[in-house]
Amino acid sequence: MRAAVYYETGSPDVFRYEEVPDPTCGPGEVLISVEAISIEGGDTLNRLGGELSGVPHVVGYQCAGTIVEVGAGIDDLVVGQRVVTVGTDGSHAELRVAGRSFCWPIPDGLPTVEAACVPVAFGTAHDSLFEFGRLEAGETVLVQAAAGGVGLAAVQLAARAGARVLATASGSDRLARLTEFGVDVAIDYTQVELAPAVREATGGQGVDVVVDGVGGATLQASLHCLAYRGRCISFGDAGRNQADLLDVSGLRGNNQTLSGYFLGAELFFGTRAHGVVASCLDAVARGELHVVVDSTFRLEQAGEAHAHIESRHAFGRVVLVP
Repeated sequence: MRAAVYYETGSPDVFRYEEVPDPTCGPGEVLISVEAISIEGGDTLNRLGGELSGVPHVVGYQCAGTIVEVGAGIDDLVVGQRVVTVGTDGSHAELRVAGRSFCWPIPDGLPTVEAACVPVAFGTAHDSLFEFGRLEAGETVLVQAAAGGVGLAAVQLAARAGARVLATASGSDRLARLTEFGVDVAIDYTQVELAPAVREATGGQGVDVVVDGVGGATLQASLHCLAYRGRCISFGDAGRNQADLLDVSGLRGNNQTLSGYFLGAELFFGTRAHGVVASCLDAVARGELHVVVDSTFRLEQAGEAHAHIESRHAFGRVVLVP
């Protein structure tokens, strides 16, 4: 098969488009012919400096396509069925193997490209808001990096649940577009100091829940935005800069909490999160939630696609097509 690979981590230009061995389908796994690859934030971070499972390395968490082989022990999926999959790597290729627990049938009528963008973004957003953030109708939520895949999913899910939604992004065009998806207050983080802007927008109270995938100094600012008994969920480090020290001293006096979140662990240790993702796929198929695809690149253009994401000009997901 052909794949976008690299031999060492670094900038987007480390990618090479080469022939590599086909993956092998084992018991409890399916082999799919990849038709759409959603580039996740973790994909760019892994390319920049993550561990290589082998050389050449095929990066990538998430992709969708059609099953071409079903391993022993699976009786509810068949060859020819469309599915979306997640895994620790291997999405940036023409073929991909995934375990049954990390694979979802694509509902009828849902385009494969849209399905490819659902599990990580909507699963992470849903759990951050409701399972770990305990968001309820009438509460206020702040979504950091709201123009990204998880951010746009969180905005829609929070608005759908009856919350008041504050969101951060940069650039007037992207901020204006956020209102289409349920944002009540859009904040340009490049122009204002975040915590005072949030306090002003909430009458001095702060927000009940923060969904933060940026990390570093932004995570520290997120903590300063919390209301009494507020909950901050940290799920990523898209900002690529770790804070030297995260000051959590203010949490105790205000009965606030900071939780870390990783969808992969929830999928590995139980079935609940798998059902959450399935319900999100159904909601997208019904038109109740929306996938936003910023742009599509050919698989051999993986370097260009990663560079586009890192330019911070994308609104929604960037997709690769073999």
